[in-house]
Amino acid sequence: MNIINQIDSFYFLGIGGIGMSSLARYFHKMGKTVSGYDRDKTLLTKKLEKEGISIHYHDNIEILPKWIHSRRCLIVYTPAIPDNQKQWIFIKKYVKNIKKRSQVLSLITKNKICIAIGGAHGKTTTCTLLGHILYSSGKNVTAFLGGISENYQSNLISNGTEIFLVEADEFDRSFLYLSPNIACITSLDQDHIETYPEKESLIKAYVEFSNRIKSPYEKIFLCKEESFSSKNAIYYSVERKANYYSNHVYVKENKWYFDFHTPTETWKSLPLPIPGIHNLKNVTAALAISDFLKIKNEDVRKALFLFKGIKRRFSIHYQSIKKIYIDDYAHHPTEINALITTVKKCFPGKKILGIFQPHLFSRTKYFEVAFAKSLEKLDLLILLDVYPAREFPIDGISSNRLLDKIQMSSEKKEVSTINKVLKKIKKKNFDILLTIGAGNIDILIRPIKEWLYKQYG
Repeated sequence: MNIINQIDSFYFLGIGGIGMSSLARYFHKMGKTVSGYDRDKTLLTKKLEKEGISIHYHDNIEILPKWIHSRRCLIVYTPAIPDNQKQWIFIKKYVKNIKKRSQVLSLITKNKICIAIGGAHGKTTTCTLLGHILYSSGKNVTAFLGGISENYQSNLISNGTEIFLVEADEFDRSFLYLSPNIACITSLDQDHIETYPEKESLIKAYVEFSNRIKSPYEKIFLCKEESFSSKNAIYYSVERKANYYSNHVYVKENKWYFDFHTPTETWKSLPLPIPGIHNLKNVTAALAISDFLKIKNEDVRKALFLFKGIKRRFSIHYQSIKKIYIDDYAHHPTEINALITTVKKCFPGKKILGIFQPHLFSRTKYFEVAFAKSLEKLDLLILLDVYPAREFPIDGISSNRLLDKIQMSSEKKEVSTINKVLKKIKKKNFDILLTIGAGNIDILIRPIKEWLYKQYG
């Protein structure tokens, strides 16, 4: 019997994480008792509390629920929890039912139709759009998302449990717990250096993941531009012919359109809900899987037209004649390149000020040169301090060191703390402001918007 069916109560260590919170919402929706700990109170944890989930923010074993010792309780933890966290130390010593988030996802999707979206970039966009298409076309689906859908204002889309849609996270080799019926790998770009020091180890893990797909379906969707061979592969592409591909991209009245080709027909002039060729690649993947599942053309077109996007994915928060403000989750050099290229295509000739918060010391160290090259495409740059997340500082690795690598004149680049950066922004001459990063840079969104509306209307 599946252990999940025997559990009445769930305690989440790190409940405020984007992946953890979607699981917490799922079990809460099922009528289970859900509680948890997180280090920081955020907009997401506040929303979970409003939904009826109990959360505390003090690393204190005295406030752990008494029911965590019950055999009908399961502790769900994130690998980002530090080893010296007091509750974690206590739980490992005295509690029996403990599972990693990815293990719980595996248990939920066991014996169900599971679609898993993996890849260094684009999996959240692909997963969110596909979840929206399946849901709006009437499929019995639950989707666990790695971002907040603007359509549903949640990272959980759910109207049934016949199909489960999940993100296959390669960090900590977590995706190797999953055995999906349909898989997709959007990108083989290297990331998570602490887990995959060499590109070969990353490719090997993805191949291992692809070997875990099962019947029915037993298919893996691979981007033709960067993929490996698999007897079960269905290839998709942008511009290049493949089993599924998109081309004839054009922009009309600042809106993007494209043609989508299935193995049997062409869908003309589809709207691209999020601009950028990198986003077209993700949309192509979602459409390919939708067609494979026999979702009707008119249902897909309607879902695309109504898709509002994902929070922190090319989110335009302010737009007037004088200023534009865009926030984006980009935290890898490839993603930053794609973001800046898209902004320049959408708003040619505009002066761009970028505020970038590096995420993880290990990533900053490994991609130092690549980060510098991508950030040089901005007109003005303010670097925030490195956001450590789950890591401890690495000697010599800092935003000041990264700044030195960036080939810009000294008056166009500087380092700031997150608390002082708004004062610096107000003194800059720019047309477009970008906040970029995966840490806590999103706390700037509200004060920046308030300043822009007050200053420019």
